[in-house]
Order: sequence, then C-alpha cells, then structure tokens
Amino acid sequence: MFFLYKKKYHLDKHGIVTKKSNSNIALIKYWGKHSDKIQIPLNSSISYSLDKVYTVTKLIYNIKEKCDKNISSIKVFVSGKKNYFFLQKVSEFFHRISFYCSYLRNYDFIIETYNTFPHSSGIASSASSMSALALCIMEIEKRFFTYFLKEAFLRKKASFLARLGSGSACRSIYPGLVVWGFHKSIKGSNDLYAIPYPYKIHSIFTNLMNTILVIDETPKKISSSEGHKLMNNHPYAKERFKCANRNMDSLISILKIGDIQEFGKLIEYEALSLHAMIMTSNPYFLWMKPNTLNVIHTVWEFRMQSKKNIYFTLDAGANIHLLYPIQEKNYILQWIYSDLIDYCKKVIESFCC
Repeated sequence: MFFLYKKKYHLDKHGIVTKKSNSNIALIKYWGKHSDKIQIPLNSSISYSLDKVYTVTKLIYNIKEKCDKNISSIKVFVSGKKNYFFLQKVSEFFHRISFYCSYLRNYDFIIETYNTFPHSSGIASSASSMSALALCIMEIEKRFFTYFLKEAFLRKKASFLARLGSGSACRSIYPGLVVWGFHKSIKGSNDLYAIPYPYKIHSIFTNLMNTILVIDETPKKISSSEGHKLMNNHPYAKERFKCANRNMDSLISILKIGDIQEFGKLIEYEALSLHAMIMTSNPYFLWMKPNTLNVIHTVWEFRMQSKKNIYFTLDAGANIHLLYPIQEKNYILQWIYSDLIDYCKKVIESFCC
C-alpha cells in the first residue's frame, strides 16, 4: 500500500495542531458503497468546496505514560461541549487509520472542534469535520518524520484517511471541483482518495455563488451512513449507479463549454434522483420538509419568469443550495431575501471556492 512505509520518525511528548476544512456540495451524488469494503463508493462523484461553510479542529496530543497497541484515551468537545456521538465516530476513525499511522498508538488525544453551520443537518458536516481531523493528523506526521514530506503527498494521504471517516470527506481536502471514485473518463480518478478535477473548466464555473437556505437545523433522524446501507438491497440501485456515471460524462462536456443551463438541469436532476432513492428505500424515509418543496417550486417559477441562471441542489437533508453566476449575485440575493427568507431559518451566503 502506497501510504504504508517503514522509515524512522521521532515522537514529540505533546503538541497542538489546528486545521480548518471546508464543507462541500456534490453535483454528481455519491450514494451507496460496497458492503464488503471500507468506504468504497459504488459510483464516482464530483463536488465544489464552499468557502464560508467550514469546520475548525484543534487536536491536542500527549504521549502516553505506558505505550501499548491501543489508543487509550480520546476526548471530544464540539463547540465546547462533550459530544459522545462524535466520540464514537472518531474512535472508529482512529481505529481504522492506526494501520496507516502507527505513531498514533503512542498518544492520548483531546479534540476540540466547531462548525460555522448546523451539524448533522445535511450540509456535509461529517465531510468538513473528518477532513479537518485528517489534516491535523497529517500535520503531526509532517512534524514527526525526519525527512521532507511533499505537500502533494500530505494532501493525498489526508484525503485517503478522511475517506475512512466519512466518504465525502475525502473531497473536502482540496479546493474547487474535486472528484472521488473511479470513472473511465477522468484520468487519475480512483476509489481510495479524491483528486482535483483535472480538465478544462469554463470561467463561468470558476465564479459560482452558493447560497444555502437552512430550512431545518435539527440533526437528521436517519443518518447518511444508515441511508447508504439501504442502497445494498435497493431495487433501483444498479440503474442509479449507471445513471450517475453517465451524468458525469455529460458534466465533463458541460464544464468545458460553459453551458450553464445544461449544468443547472443536470445538478437538479441529480439532487432529485438522490432523494428519489431515499424515498424508495426499504424502509423508506423522507428528508425533505414542506418548505424544501416550497423553495423548489418558487425557484422554478422565478427562473422561468426572470430568465436568471439560478439552480438548486440538495445533499442528504432538507436544506437547499442555490447555485448561480457571480455576475447575477446582486439581483438574485435581493430576490432570495424578499421571496425565500420566510421559508428558512437562516441564509448562508457562500462561494464555490
């Protein structure tokens, strides 16, 4: 394995690392993973990172008095409060990555983390939190090893590690458009870590606004992890994976020529396809709220009347991302605050970075 190596390293007695990582919003959705492998997707995905939607994580490490094969103590604080749910996820994450980062077994850890947005509500908080933690760990590795580790390697391994905590977290390691999962048309794409999108992107797609309408701030009753498992026996799963890969081929062409209308149609279709799979799982469930549908219908009506290039997408939750060119920002933001504000708890103005 590329990330396993036997070279000398030294251990600090204690230290502190702080890293920030952005959330991301998928355009082509990853939904469903191999049941017999750890965090391997059943279709490729592509996402934008978001500039004002992020997690900041501080990792404090102290060497254990007596070293053993186990990571003996991890304490997790989310926004200043102990969080036992996240502690379980982090403990499992550390167990998975200790094979690739054996030095972690020598330490006890305290993790202090906070988001700039509601967690567990469908705005990819697990992506930003796990990627921030993976970046912290790679900063520790950089300090420990007596030889120089290149930035490209640090990013690649951080993406590999982040994937073992949350699949979509591997995409949050990089800015811009990021691909995860093997796709025959994308050079360098693979299932183990994400890569920056390697092909030409029209300028209109390098200046996209992403305004998030927070319709429901409460944690989801059904987690994304539980939802992924329901794809294993889903009657429409195989066709969905084929469709997602066909849509990726379409998106490659769209990104090159700058067709914003076709881009919008595709991302809306992908969002609704994801939720169609959720609603037809067994057991079935529904993340959309009444105001999610109200916003969708209002966006469609506004776009038809105004001819503005505004399109929506959703992640695994009720909240809506509105994507539109920066050139149309002032007009569209004014409309959002006049016509959509009553449907949501808050508005987060972000940029696809």
